Amino acid sequence: MLPIGVQLYSLRDLAQKDFVAVLKKVADIGYKLVEPAGFWNLRPSEFKKIISDLGLGMISSHSPWARSGNIGEVMEIADILGLDKIVCGYGPNEFKDMDSIKQTAEATCKMQEILARNGFTLFQHNHDFEFQRIDGKLKYESYLELCPNVKLELDCFWSTNLGKENPVEMLKKFADKTILLHMKDGVASQNVSGDKMVNGILDRKVELMPLGTGTLPIKDLIANAPAATQAVIVELDFCNVEMVSAIEQSYKFMTENGLAAGNK
Repeated sequence: MLPIGVQLYSLRDLAQKDFVAVLKKVADIGYKLVEPAGFWNLRPSEFKKIISDLGLGMISSHSPWARSGNIGEVMEIADILGLDKIVCGYGPNEFKDMDSIKQTAEATCKMQEILARNGFTLFQHNHDFEFQRIDGKLKYESYLELCPNVKLELDCFWSTNLGKENPVEMLKKFADKTILLHMKDGVASQNVSGDKMVNGILDRKVELMPLGTGTLPIKDLIANAPAATQAVIVELDFCNVEMVSAIEQSYKFMTENGLAAGNK
């Protein structure tokens, strides 16, 4: 059974006030893993000690985040954290057309080659726009043909492209590259006015829900998780209920249904 983690970006509003209290709450709920997205004024080494003392593990992180020009820095931080993999990801402009996709792929390949020489795996996190199509072909499929050595942290909800694609089929299509799963839930088919970047973060108003209360076929997705999958990570960018409650409900749904393993 896959271990269950939580992407701490979900709890960013509370983390601004008391990050250590957030970590304690996550441990109290029973999560096995955390995936940080920022350290909220803690040193990475201090963060690592705190989660270890709380009985939490970490096999992936969204801090550091690989970009062209910062590879040395991200390798140093990953080494401090004890990670062997580093994430990258992009905004809609980097996938707007085939020329953009080719340029993005070229930059990604260069980062991947440097990281591999230093013992790190590069994995990529997706949003919905990578699962749009050009001339009938998925943008992500075209992109990954140009980046054959990049692994994936597949966000199953976003892989539906807001209800236009079947997430189980998307998981099967990219099974040979997928090493981590992100799970969020909600009504897959939603109208979004457009993607925009705000302070370097993709901003969209999609209604999300605790796992098990939306339309994502989570049980089927877990049943089809590739053999190389290391964890399933809950991420709720937003939610229709209070976030701590949503994170706890999501944990209970996953563990009580035998879909993931927690500490409780």
